[in-house]
Amino acid sequence: ASTWVRASVERFGAVDALVNAAGALASVPFLFEPGADAAIRELFDINVMGPWWLSRAAWPHLAASGHGRVVNLVSMSGKRVKGSMAAYPVSKFALLGLGQAMRNSGWDAGIRVTSLCPGWVNTDMAAGKGVPAAAMAQPQDLAELVATLLRLPNAAVPHEIACNCILEP
Repeated sequence: ASTWVRASVERFGAVDALVNAAGALASVPFLFEPGADAAIRELFDINVMGPWWLSRAAWPHLAASGHGRVVNLVSMSGKRVKGSMAAYPVSKFALLGLGQAMRNSGWDAGIRVTSLCPGWVNTDMAAGKGVPAAAMAQPQDLAELVATLLRLPNAAVPHEIACNCILEP
């Protein structure tokens, strides 16, 4: 993480914004089989610790700008658990909590953090899940939303946005 931040500062002169968009999916239930704990650890390393490490490394630069921005792509799974899958939504709940902790930590330095919680997005991860591609959010829609979030003044940045493509009871 620090290598990426250092290279970005060398190339662009600053890090004003960070979008934590990497994620992994593992359908591991609460009562997982022996050996599945490795998949859970890997999931948490990617979905929680990756954004934590990278944000922490970029933090001094975000603070120096006076208006640093962080957008964490969480998921609707970070707001509720459906079915028997546990590891993925629990990792996303943790990312949502991390976003709140980051928001609190950076507020006085002008850093604003938004947790973006989309439902199904038309990507490889959503393929074959039973939701028509046309009914899903499109990656370019989320990119436009993120670009808007990055441009907002400090007083107008929401801390959380949920956008679902299907009505849930």
